[in-house]
Amino acid sequence: MSINSYFKIVFVISVITLVGCGKSETRVLGKAPGAGVNLTAASLNTAKASQITLLQGEIVEKCPVAGCWFELRDKSGVTHVDTKAAGFVVSNIPLHTKVTVAGKMVPGTQPSLAATGLRY
Repeated sequence: MSINSYFKIVFVISVITLVGCGKSETRVLGKAPGAGVNLTAASLNTAKASQITLLQGEIVEKCPVAGCWFELRDKSGVTHVDTKAAGFVVSNIPLHTKVTVAGKMVPGTQPSLAATGLRY
């Protein structure tokens, strides 16, 4: 085997390894976010309490004990998201992870979201 062939083989193996390492696995907790109304933190109060709403952003704070809630920040602001009723926790998701969360708006002076599922 010539030196040239050796370098070609090493190059191909290196490229395959680098491409494989670049893939990230998508994870879902609860019911997978699917169809719903895409809103922002600032426009959450326009959602009907019965409709499934989708928010995208990053986790900026979470329950330090059980991971049963988190604060989601998008370009428009911050929203409180409760995960208790959905039966999942976010304790193993690092802060500043980008997520898509589905749920129903909970009315109040500061509307929040009762999550049904999360993808990250």
